[in-house]
Amino acid sequence: MYPAEIVLPMKAELTDNGFQDLTTAEEIDNALAQKGTTLVMINSVCGCSAGSARPGTVFAVKNSEKKPDHLVTTFAGFDVEAINRLRQLLLPYPPSSPAIALFKDGQLVHFVERHQIEGRPAALIAANLEGAFAEFC
Repeated sequence: MYPAEIVLPMKAELTDNGFQDLTTAEEIDNALAQKGTTLVMINSVCGCSAGSARPGTVFAVKNSEKKPDHLVTTFAGFDVEAINRLRQLLLPYPPSSPAIALFKDGQLVHFVERHQIEGRPAALIAANLEGAFAEFC
């Protein structure tokens, strides 16, 4: 598990922008039981989180005409219970962090895996999400 001193500032980049921090399996289940669309940012310490995933996700939410109804995040390697539950709900996709999932009425409708984030600029991640928001939100 990563030390809080490293994780908390990375969590704040999302929670300061309206994301609810989920740390338990129950919180994951409750968040995804909500009606409407829920964007889940699976945060991590990986450099592609800082370089493109977090900034791209925040940019998409701030600048999209259509937006998810709910914004949540959980941190791989730190929020172990929440991540384990979320990964069950993301099957058949393998564990991936960072990653970004869009659920609609509890069903996964769009998923951006780590290999789709690595090496790509934040603007490209944002464009991917904005397309998903336009289609599903």
